[in-house]
Amino acid sequence: MRVHIGSDHAGFELKNHLVQHLTAAGHDVVDHGPAVYDAVDDYPPYCLRTAEAVAQEDGSLGIVVGGSGNGEQIAANKVKGVRAALAWSTETAKLGREHNNANVIGIGARMHSEAEATGFAEIFLATAYSDQDRHTRRIQMLTDYEETGELPPLPPAS
Repeated sequence: MRVHIGSDHAGFELKNHLVQHLTAAGHDVVDHGPAVYDAVDDYPPYCLRTAEAVAQEDGSLGIVVGGSGNGEQIAANKVKGVRAALAWSTETAKLGREHNNANVIGIGARMHSEAEATGFAEIFLATAYSDQDRHTRRIQMLTDYEETGELPPLPPAS
């Protein structure tokens, strides 16, 4: 599987570990940077490029890594066609794919051990979308909003 990955300084070491680990596991990993550690770099240039690549390449997935993963996930979600989920457990990593068809995962390098974060990435990449009608309907509402800016209708009052 093609996996796009990017980080900031806080996620730099974990990103490099994930690139090596996932490559060894047989994934085609594209590293969107940074290429060198810079203690004052900013995450948007790397995370937006990661998310853009995922949005442009059907079937690929992405990983964005930072200190908490929050900013990186927010940045990825600014890209049309990206559904980025913040993973803070194996369950949230799995559900991001299974229920939300997330195509990017955000991971906080300062929040988890290397082993935990690696597990999040592995389960995210290994989990398929459930394709259940209720989840597809919800994702379509978000896609429609992204396309038109029109809010979905409220359900009828009970």
